[in-house]
Amino acid sequence: METAAILIGSALIALVAVQVILGTVTSVLALSRQRKQNSLSDLFMMERIEAARARRERESQNAWNGFRKFVVRQKIEEAKGTASFYLEPHDGKPLPAFKPGQFLTFRLDVPDEPKPVIRCYSLSDGPRSDRYRVTIKRVPAPRKVPDAPPGLISNFFHDHIHEGDILDVRAPSGHFFMDTQAKPSAVLIAGGVGITPMVSMLRAIADSGSERQAVLFYGVRNGGDHALKAELKELSSNNRNIRIVTCYSGPRDGQDVKGQDYDEACRVSVDVMKEYLKTSNHRYFMCGPPPFMQSVTDQLGEWGVPADDIFSEAFGPASIKAKSEKPRDAVEPVAGGAAAVQVKVTFSRSGKEISWDVGKDSTLLELAESNGVEINSGCRTGGCGTCKVAFKSGSVKYESQPDCDIESGCGLACVACPDGDLVVDA
Repeated sequence: METAAILIGSALIALVAVQVILGTVTSVLALSRQRKQNSLSDLFMMERIEAARARRERESQNAWNGFRKFVVRQKIEEAKGTASFYLEPHDGKPLPAFKPGQFLTFRLDVPDEPKPVIRCYSLSDGPRSDRYRVTIKRVPAPRKVPDAPPGLISNFFHDHIHEGDILDVRAPSGHFFMDTQAKPSAVLIAGGVGITPMVSMLRAIADSGSERQAVLFYGVRNGGDHALKAELKELSSNNRNIRIVTCYSGPRDGQDVKGQDYDEACRVSVDVMKEYLKTSNHRYFMCGPPPFMQSVTDQLGEWGVPADDIFSEAFGPASIKAKSEKPRDAVEPVAGGAAAVQVKVTFSRSGKEISWDVGKDSTLLELAESNGVEINSGCRTGGCGTCKVAFKSGSVKYESQPDCDIESGCGLACVACPDGDLVVDA
């Protein structure tokens, strides 16, 4: 009996030992496999990082500082008073990619102007390595002031820029753009020639194979003003995730057919959007005349759309504000009725010290111009960066954020106002 018990005990011990050994071997093999998987994952991640780095390097190599020469390869009429200009690099080298919604900055020698004029125009095509396209509407004199001069540069493009001409162009820039791979659905809202960055966004979605859902609400007076009509139709017909709703505020009898040329006989509004959108939970991208955009922004706020979900680009020196925002000129009451603090702006190189009038002065550029201080300027909307100045002391604030990158200690005079005493290197 004792011998049998010993044998059984020895067998159990051996069995346990074998199980321990098997468990250890299994754990070692599993750990080895995990290490191999981790190694492969790390390698894959490194390859992706390297590919992204190489892509950034290629793009940065193609980018340029200052102005680059471009040839106007084609000039095509898109609608009444609206034309597209197809630009190819004069040196024939590849172009850097840009973010759909960004703009180009032009430097133009205009007759009777004392110095070159700077203007910015949105890119109206998706990113390509061989060409850029801008679509420009001729700006007439205001209807209420017919004796006022028409748009200087828009008319110059239409009347004096022809195929074969060479233009000076800065690289694409601007903070108004779309991430085509983002998940939230996008609602694009365009008034008039504000369609240009929207076409760029839609083309980028289509060409990249993005599945991002996008609905465009496009408002014009009638079919005579309907720019890029064929391209918009092609984009909506060939891409299930793109839908376009066109509104004519004054369709032409016998010429504009509802359901064929346009969808709604009215102005673009949130009431129209509600007919096509199930919810307000989207990202909104908007471009058009300032009154149009302010009206739609107010309506979106009343619909419950957060201000952070609305991205806009206005024409001209205007900012679009949510209703809840306090106007920049609003002054907090001073305790005890004390007088408001006087702000001094010193232009150091010009040797001028000027009091800032909150009720009168709106930008540093206007203050400088009204007091004989020369500061170069271009777009006057915070986009081109021509009016960039350095501050020796003090800081500025912006009613609307500049649309170009600014180094620390500098600012754009055309959209800045002093945030306390300021010394400007001008």
